[in-house]
Amino acid sequence: MPSPERRLSTADERRETVLRTALGAFGTKGYYGTTTGEVAKAAGISQAYVYRLFPDKEALFVAVVERCFDRIRESLADGVAQARGSAPETVLHAMAEVYARLIAEENALLLVQMHAQCAAISEPAVREVLQRGYARTVEYVRGVSGATEAQVQEFFARGMLCHLVVAVDAADVDAPWARILSAGIRHY
Repeated sequence: MPSPERRLSTADERRETVLRTALGAFGTKGYYGTTTGEVAKAAGISQAYVYRLFPDKEALFVAVVERCFDRIRESLADGVAQARGSAPETVLHAMAEVYARLIAEENALLLVQMHAQCAAISEPAVREVLQRGYARTVEYVRGVSGATEAQVQEFFARGMLCHLVVAVDAADVDAPWARILSAGIRHY
C-alpha cells in the first residue's frame, strides 16, 4: 500500500509557525528571557532553521511586534465595521470594545506589547518598530474615526490604562486605588 504523499512545509509556512510560536514565547518570558532555541523547540524545528528565517533574536522579536500591530489593526477595522454610527466617539468606542476583546482572547498580544515597551528603553530596533507601529496605528485611528488629536490621545491613553489594569489584575483587587484605575474599564 503506497504511503500518502507527504507535503513539506514551505519557508513561508514555517515562518508563520515560528512567528506564532515566538509570540507565545515572547509573551510569556519577554525579549530578554526568551531564547531562539526555546522558540525553535516549541515550533518543532531546529534553531539553525530559525536563523535561516530570521538573522537573529532581535529580528524575530521585531517581526513578532510587527505582527502584533497588524493583528491590532485588523481588530480596529472590525470595530469600525461594527460601529453604530460615524461620530468620532461612536467609532472610537467600537474600536475600544473590539480591542478589549482581542487582548482578552489573545493575551499574548498584550504581553508582547508590554514586553516590547520595556525593551524599547534600551533596544533601538525595538524602539523603532514601536514608533513605526504606533505611527501607523495612530494615523489609522485618527483617519477612520475623524476624531480630534485630543480624542485620539485619550483613546490611546485609555488603552494603556487597560494594559495596566489587566497586568496588575486591578479588577479583582478590592482597594480604592484599584477601583479608581479600573472604573469604566471593560474586561472580557
